[in-house]
Amino acid sequence: MSEIVNKVQQSKLETIDLEKLAGGIEVRELDLKDFLFKELILKEKEFRENLKEHDWSQYDGTVLAVQCSTDAIIPKWAYMLVVQHADEHTNEVFYGTKEEALNDLLREKLNDVDWSEYDDRFVLLKGCSKMDVHPEIYMHATKKLLPRVRKLMYGEACSNVPVYKQPRK
Repeated sequence: MSEIVNKVQQSKLETIDLEKLAGGIEVRELDLKDFLFKELILKEKEFRENLKEHDWSQYDGTVLAVQCSTDAIIPKWAYMLVVQHADEHTNEVFYGTKEEALNDLLREKLNDVDWSEYDDRFVLLKGCSKMDVHPEIYMHATKKLLPRVRKLMYGEACSNVPVYKQPRK
């Protein structure tokens, strides 16, 4: 009986898993409506007291996404106060929803990648993952890869969608 050969491992295909780039980052969300009078009105004195009494330690080692889900008018200084309280507990504080914060974080991480290692390579942006990676992140990675790769694909090694192929020289 002949030996089973893994042709995917033997190929020149470089796989980029955008989920691994997130590296187990935990993003928590803070809704400012909970700090407002009737979830709509910011009263400065009460707002400051509510921030002081809040258990900020629950965000230790996480990324915090701060937003307000009601139509309340929140002055910019209120967000600054949130950062002041959260800063010693969180790894990072972002404005927006949990999804927006994760997208911002992944975009930052993509900007830090040394893309030259993919020069003239066959690259696959992995498609299936436990985490729902936003299309914006795939678009950002594609923009970084296009000037460098020989071929770009999306999906899995066994079933992929060709996205780009460098023209012959």
